[in-house]
Amino acid sequence: MASDRDPLERYRDKRRFDTTAEPSGGGERPGAEPSFVVQIHDASRTHFDFRLEVDGVLKSWAVPKGPSVHPGDKRLAVPTEDHPLEYREYEGVIPSGEYGGGTVIVWDQGTYRPLAGHRPGPAGSFGEALAHGHASFWLDGTKLRGGYALTRIRNGEDGDEEAWLLVKEKDSAARTGGPATPDPHRARSARSGRTLHQVAEDEAASGG
Repeated sequence: MASDRDPLERYRDKRRFDTTAEPSGGGERPGAEPSFVVQIHDASRTHFDFRLEVDGVLKSWAVPKGPSVHPGDKRLAVPTEDHPLEYREYEGVIPSGEYGGGTVIVWDQGTYRPLAGHRPGPAGSFGEALAHGHASFWLDGTKLRGGYALTRIRNGEDGDEEAWLLVKEKDSAARTGGPATPDPHRARSARSGRTLHQVAEDEAASGG
């Protein structure tokens, strides 16, 4: 039996939309293929937020060290609340004192397709795969490309925080040289070309 619970209830309960410019939700999905976004969030601790469009929302994980382009790197990913689809375009400064206060940029964006092994999985199976604790997918982004997998390693029971691993698969898009992940304070937005510092400066100049 389907639940009547609003999947964005936790997201909305944490925010005051008369104060923050973050989207409240209610928009339409962006295109035929499901989208993904990776945002850099300079909050109390700077981290990357990895989000996949699943069943009408952005399923979200905080990835402290960011997604890696090196195959086999195991990056801790901690689930956060579902975000609205419009959040894939959000870039700006969440006011100090608000939940997640700090600067946000869109570091990467694009579409993805589920994988069953290394082949596209059947429609509708991706959310179930995540619910069971493992999903593989192919990213077509401006910076991240190729196969990745998310695997739950801790269920969040007995007071422990739920935890996943985000791993780059070995394929034609994998890299072995150079940095696995950019310096978040030097990285530039895939939407505007700005750094975190520039976004904060622009918002301050505009009185935001």
